[in-house]
Amino acid sequence: MTNKVTLTQFIIEQQRGLPDASGTFTLLLNNIVTACKQISRKVNCGQLIDVLGSAESENVQGEVQKKLDIITNDIMVNALNWTGQLAGMASEEIDGIIPIPAQYPKGKYLALFDPLDGSSNIDINLAVGTIFSILRCREGIEPEVEDFLRKGAEQVCAGFVLYGPSTMMVLTTGHGVNGFTLDQDVGEFVLTHPDMRIPEETSEFAINMSNQRFWEPPVQRYIDECLQGTEGVRGKDFNMRWVGTLVADVYRILTRGGVFLYPLDNRDPNKPAKLRLMYEANPMAFIIEQAGGACSTGRERILDIKPTGIHQRVPVVLGSKKEVERIVSYHLQG
Repeated sequence: MTNKVTLTQFIIEQQRGLPDASGTFTLLLNNIVTACKQISRKVNCGQLIDVLGSAESENVQGEVQKKLDIITNDIMVNALNWTGQLAGMASEEIDGIIPIPAQYPKGKYLALFDPLDGSSNIDINLAVGTIFSILRCREGIEPEVEDFLRKGAEQVCAGFVLYGPSTMMVLTTGHGVNGFTLDQDVGEFVLTHPDMRIPEETSEFAINMSNQRFWEPPVQRYIDECLQGTEGVRGKDFNMRWVGTLVADVYRILTRGGVFLYPLDNRDPNKPAKLRLMYEANPMAFIIEQAGGACSTGRERILDIKPTGIHQRVPVVLGSKKEVERIVSYHLQG
């Protein structure tokens, strides 16, 4: 990997263009990177170190936890709670906000994360990942839930790590999207995918077809048109892809285009949507928009939503801009 730019070098060089940069954010990101390297190691070892299978417990959403859900959450918390860069954290696996222990200094950022996205795939050796979002916090305060409930447009950084055949981090700080691959020989993420851009048009969609009977008419219409292929109104054939791990589906869209839908449905009145706004939809929306794509609920831009709770769920349509705009137009037509 001679002459490759490392993630640390990349962030430092970006910060040099900011007159008020203190280096605190670089340290925070380095600590997130350290946690993700540890998670990558656990995921890669799998059954060899007995971390697969169910933990026989449920998280705050009532979802059955895998052993690795708990392990990865602990890794993230323990890697970040002592560093002095954070005022607080929030995780998919924890009901309330996670305070910084009293013995450690408090910082000016808030971190939200899904420590192991797609954990239902872990036991069958499919790709999983980590998603994170960083917000600024008022200095000198003990943050409460309300301090976390900020629109996605206020994020200062969002990223995800994909644990696949190679471990990759995709990152935005509001100045485009860049991808970094973990060089296992030296233990460094290096820049391999600079300035990632999503094609505006696509012939590929990702959706869980088993939920088709629960979708709203606009989504039914869109998918029906895709399935009609060259004989239909779209005049072209579409391919369907569905991994079941958000980070894997989003990474595919970033590299070759496409559209991903986890829409509103009527299967469970208590859970009309699947994905969580604060630590899944918001960071992905920030990344997708910075790469030239679009992200919506079908009726509203994701990054404009004012959150009402840490674990709030929202419908998500993201990917190639023209396809997302078409789906939104179907929703607006009623």
